[in-house]
Amino acid sequence: MGKNLKKMFDVSRDNSAVMKVRRQRIALFRDLAAPLPKPLKLIDVGGTELFWEKMGFADDPDYEITILNLSRTDSHHSNIRLVAGDARDMRGFADGAFDVAFSNSVIEHVGGPSEQRRMAREVMRVGRRYFVQTPNWSFPLEPHFLFPGFQFFPLALKVFLIQRFSLGWYPKIPDREEALAAANSVRLLKRREVEELFSGGTIREEKIFGITSSFIVYGGW
Repeated sequence: MGKNLKKMFDVSRDNSAVMKVRRQRIALFRDLAAPLPKPLKLIDVGGTELFWEKMGFADDPDYEITILNLSRTDSHHSNIRLVAGDARDMRGFADGAFDVAFSNSVIEHVGGPSEQRRMAREVMRVGRRYFVQTPNWSFPLEPHFLFPGFQFFPLALKVFLIQRFSLGWYPKIPDREEALAAANSVRLLKRREVEELFSGGTIREEKIFGITSSFIVYGGW
């Protein structure tokens, strides 16, 4: 069962359930971006070069992509630039520096509610438009640990399980402090919280097995 779950939620597998949802997400993004003047200047907050390769944007001259992440690596594509930075503080970029601020499964990793608010404000500041996706807190299967209801457990139980079992994309972490850090590394959002963070944005629900697995919120288009 565990191996089957990992296959379904493995972004490296082109036929996985999560990749099918991602392709639908990108189709929506392409539809929104189609009428805009090109080249489109985009910042991907917390993303990876591999994501844009898989989605078919690498070396596309219509998209000038800046990827901001905690550490910088070298780019392998003519239209992609990689920079080091913090999603919660992008002071190196002016207001409206990009046509679009894009973020995919990142805001749930930046910390607690105040850190998530900081990231949301920065995304809306540096991009004249934004397009943000994040998993749904209410989806029965926690998408990082791949354990049913894991996000609903008290912190002590999460740490106990992480110390004793390999869960999802996390190997077993016997050290308590490291296990605690892993447990605190994800804070999933409820729909109401997404609405509050991106007030006035349009929300689309992504579904797996007919259940809302994640939210897309976009605005300024």
